[in-house]
Amino acid sequence: MIALSQAVFPDGLPAYALDALARGPVWRLGPDYGHGTGHGVGYFMNVHEGPQSISWRGTTNPHATMAAGMITSNEPGLYRPGKWGIRIENLVLAQQHSITEFGGFLSFETLTLCPIDTRCIDLTMLSAGETAWLDAYHAQVRQRLTPLVKGEALEWLERRTLPLASS
Repeated sequence: MIALSQAVFPDGLPAYALDALARGPVWRLGPDYGHGTGHGVGYFMNVHEGPQSISWRGTTNPHATMAAGMITSNEPGLYRPGKWGIRIENLVLAQQHSITEFGGFLSFETLTLCPIDTRCIDLTMLSAGETAWLDAYHAQVRQRLTPLVKGEALEWLERRTLPLASS
């Protein structure tokens, strides 16, 4: 989920091409997940709304390219039938990142503002960049939500958004 959140990619890239970014860390360990990594979210309020679909398993539509303004789910997960499952899902907004001599590039702004439960993360498996991303995400969640909550909810928010070195 972090790898896709941090992605910078060419404007107009077919959406399915982003799938390997999220699956790469999982594939390195040997498993795979049997669902798509993400899908469009839009004004028709369908659960899975195109045109974009971040999945190599589905029908690849070369015309379903990523463009600024698209809201997409970012939801890799892994399920072990009869044992356990995990999925972290955020909504992300494709936005212009840069324009270079090679063309325009997009990146994602994370729209979902909810702490990620770090108690189930083996912190030794995170790279320095992944740790920095998670700490920055939690700092944004804390900064944006603190004015909206108080009491026990505020205490919970503050505990769940501590930098990883503090948790």
